[in-house]
Amino acid sequence: MSTSREQRWSLKGMTALVTGGTRGIGYAIVEELAGFGAAVHTCSRNQQEIDQRLEEWKDKGYEVTASVCDISSKEEREELINKVSSVFGGRLNILINNAASVIMKDATQYTLEDCASIMSTNVESPYHLTQLAYPLLKASGNASIVFISSVAGVTGLPSISIYAASKGQLSYSVRRAE
Repeated sequence: MSTSREQRWSLKGMTALVTGGTRGIGYAIVEELAGFGAAVHTCSRNQQEIDQRLEEWKDKGYEVTASVCDISSKEEREELINKVSSVFGGRLNILINNAASVIMKDATQYTLEDCASIMSTNVESPYHLTQLAYPLLKASGNASIVFISSVAGVTGLPSISIYAASKGQLSYSVRRAE
């Protein structure tokens, strides 16, 4: 009996949206989902990063599409979901809310604008994106939603207090919604 991952299970025929998928954890998630056979759409604020990653994924034989999206923008989130609906024929199986923003400053140096920006990007945006994606997720008949949080949400880390608060809020809100 072989233990290769392709024989253990597959995501062939499944669709996924991963926000912030051109770097870090998001990049690794796109690689894993596509490696298991899912068709993946990702987004980034940076077209150059998208182009580089799409070339890499094409060379690996992965089925990945991408678009520019700043998830902190309500209009761009709406455009992203419209694009995903078009690419995946009105269905979405997996939504990974990964994209986030962090500003590193001492707690006393954060401005109200810094706070509003981080909370909007890290809490409001994934929540709203999930609301927008709901009809696509429901239409798939088999859906999963993942919110990527951080250890910063449960432990104090210097210079990222607002980020920590946003990730703590995200973790608490998702647990309460279950």
